[in-house]
Amino acid sequence: MLDKKEVGEKAIDYVKDGMVVGLGTGSTVYYFISKLGQLVQQGLSIKGVPTSKQTEKLANELGIPLVSFNEIEQIDVAIDGADEVDQELHLIKGGGGALLREKIIAAAAKTFIVIADSHKNVNKLGTFPLPIEVVPYGVEMTIKHIRELGGSPELRKKDGTIFLTDNGNYILDSSFQEIKQPKELEKNLNLIPGVVDNGLFVGMADAVITIVDNKLVTIVRR
Repeated sequence: MLDKKEVGEKAIDYVKDGMVVGLGTGSTVYYFISKLGQLVQQGLSIKGVPTSKQTEKLANELGIPLVSFNEIEQIDVAIDGADEVDQELHLIKGGGGALLREKIIAAAAKTFIVIADSHKNVNKLGTFPLPIEVVPYGVEMTIKHIRELGGSPELRKKDGTIFLTDNGNYILDSSFQEIKQPKELEKNLNLIPGVVDNGLFVGMADAVITIVDNKLVTIVRR
């Protein structure tokens, strides 16, 4: 049976010598970064831009050179995972809590490649609760506004304490049931004062590497 390792390592096909590479966060991306580290040790010359402190730590351990945004003009390719992928290649991301940095890096990349195992493929987004990054101040009012849009937000906690993103913000995991108009919801959520950004990545993925009928496939956005 094919699994996350094969999916993650397949994304290496999109990395060429001399590229600036956006390094995503998550369990499938771990295999991509691990393979990338091996190739760097063998002489591949790339520069990485990490989407989280967790990814930054892993890249440093593997000897992958990292750069900041003020050192580059653009990102050639970003490789990241997803929590859900629909048939239009719209995504829900943020299960790992890094959605804001992930979206900044995906938007800065010439090519954005998503790697996802077969369980992430859905007909419609919404089974996975949508992560929404919010500032701590006035979070009670932010929750109220999200409820008015049909969501059921819950403050994310880890080990009994409020989860903080790498940016010092909170995450609200919000069930919307079936998201029929993701572009509209993404826009309306981001109009709420207190919302920094949300985990809907609409029309951003150029291709998704996944598993269909136990075969590795690459689905390109139409």
